[in-house]
Amino acid sequence: MRRLAGFLFAFAILFGSFSAPAALAQDKSLTVFAAASMKNALDEADAAYTAKSGIKISASYAASSALAKQIEQGAPADIFVSADTAWMDYSIKNKSINEATRVDLLGNAIVLIAPKDSKIENVTIGQGFDLAKLAGDGRITTGDVKAVPVGKYAKAALEKLGAWQAAEPKFAMAENVRAALALVARGEAVLGIVYSTDAKVEPGVKIVGTFPADSHPPIVYPVAATANARTDAADYLAFLKSVQAKAIFEKYGFSYLIKPTS
Repeated sequence: MRRLAGFLFAFAILFGSFSAPAALAQDKSLTVFAAASMKNALDEADAAYTAKSGIKISASYAASSALAKQIEQGAPADIFVSADTAWMDYSIKNKSINEATRVDLLGNAIVLIAPKDSKIENVTIGQGFDLAKLAGDGRITTGDVKAVPVGKYAKAALEKLGAWQAAEPKFAMAENVRAALALVARGEAVLGIVYSTDAKVEPGVKIVGTFPADSHPPIVYPVAATANARTDAADYLAFLKSVQAKAIFEKYGFSYLIKPTS
């Protein structure tokens, strides 16, 4: 019996020596919930961060509204990147975000897009702009104007320019900006309103007009750690504020709203 007990003790020590490093390795990861429009740029930034730190990043992309609600319901995210301040404010209000870590990191613009082979070209977007007439019998798409940031920006701009009321019946709402982008690329919508950064990474569309910056609230992407984030989240946020990250985001067309800290 003593011999068996000794064997079991030795096995436990041996097993522990192998399992501890394995558990440690598993801990070297972070989960990032980010607005769909961030995908291309953030994938590259995450790869650069992993190469530098050894910490693997698992990114989940969707509408900011959907992500904020998932985090509120306990989804295991370490970082939240929203495409507007409203959903970050919402997350802070329900205490699912560590407010002290919040940084308003990036800016963007919204543009009018058409399929690459469309005859629509060089639209001047201003007061009196008739989007409904431009679309003809076709559909227009953007993110859901009631919740998805790009849709909220789009509706605000169209209301200010006097184009929303006539155009509203022609809208097909998408679950996020990349879904709207895909509808235009496939020719299922004749026009779409997306971020300029999205249009630049999709060869199936072209930008036919840019909305004036003063026609909608400023487009701001805040980033923060969640309330239950792992300790490595602070290092990841520091990387997003670095010169290296700035270069990546600007390459994809985002404006960088802060002075890099490293």
